[in-house]
Amino acid sequence: MIPLRETETGVIFRIRVVPRASRSEPVGIQDDALKLRITAPPVEGKANEECIRLLAETLGVKKGQVTIIAGHASRTKTVAVDGVKAKEIAAIIAVL
Repeated sequence: MIPLRETETGVIFRIRVVPRASRSEPVGIQDDALKLRITAPPVEGKANEECIRLLAETLGVKKGQVTIIAGHASRTKTVAVDGVKAKEIAAIIAVL
C-alpha cells in the first residue's frame, strides 16, 4: 500500500507516470507510488493533464478536485485530491 497523507481538505499521495503508453490506465504500485500509464507525451503539460483526468476517473471525483502539487516536470509527482478520505483512496487502490 502506498503512503496516504490525510489533510484538512483531502488526501496527498505520490504517483509514478509512464508517458507514451499504448493506453491510459492505473497499473499498480511502484516505489511507494501509484503507477499510471498514460498515452500523452511529456510535452507542454499534456502528460500532467492526462494524469489529472485519469486519476479523477479512477477515483470517481471531478478533475477540479485533483491537483499536482509537486513534480510537474518529473515522472514521480505528488498529487492532492480534495473532498475524499484516505480510507476511500486506499480501498480504490487496493482493487487495482
